[in-house]
Amino acid sequence: MTGLLLDTHALIWFAVGDTREMPAAAAELIAAGDREVFVSAASIWEIATKTRLGKLAGVEDMGRRPGYYISELGMRGLPISLEHASRAGGFDRAHRDPFDRMLAAQSQIEGLTLVSRDAALDAFGVERVWPG
Repeated sequence: MTGLLLDTHALIWFAVGDTREMPAAAAELIAAGDREVFVSAASIWEIATKTRLGKLAGVEDMGRRPGYYISELGMRGLPISLEHASRAGGFDRAHRDPFDRMLAAQSQIEGLTLVSRDAALDAFGVERVWPG
């Protein structure tokens, strides 16, 4: 059974309980406890960047105290390795979002299922799930 890697939006919606955006089945998959759930350092970087730029409100503290939130949610942090960086930078795909490219690289290298509603990530050949 593979672990799960949360896309940034999945992390935020799960953490704040946003049932308008996250289908109950997706939240249940994350909360089930039968798989390890990982949060990439790239997601925390994205949250901190977007809150600083005023593009994301309500989760500023998650960007400042990620270890606390990840621990409270029963998840594990996933650092960015040199191999992750090399893979993300070397993708031939046209996807321009560097955070998504990193998540795709980490998903591939670590053998994790990416929990994301973003079907554009399928072009990277990752295992992606968004139950709903």
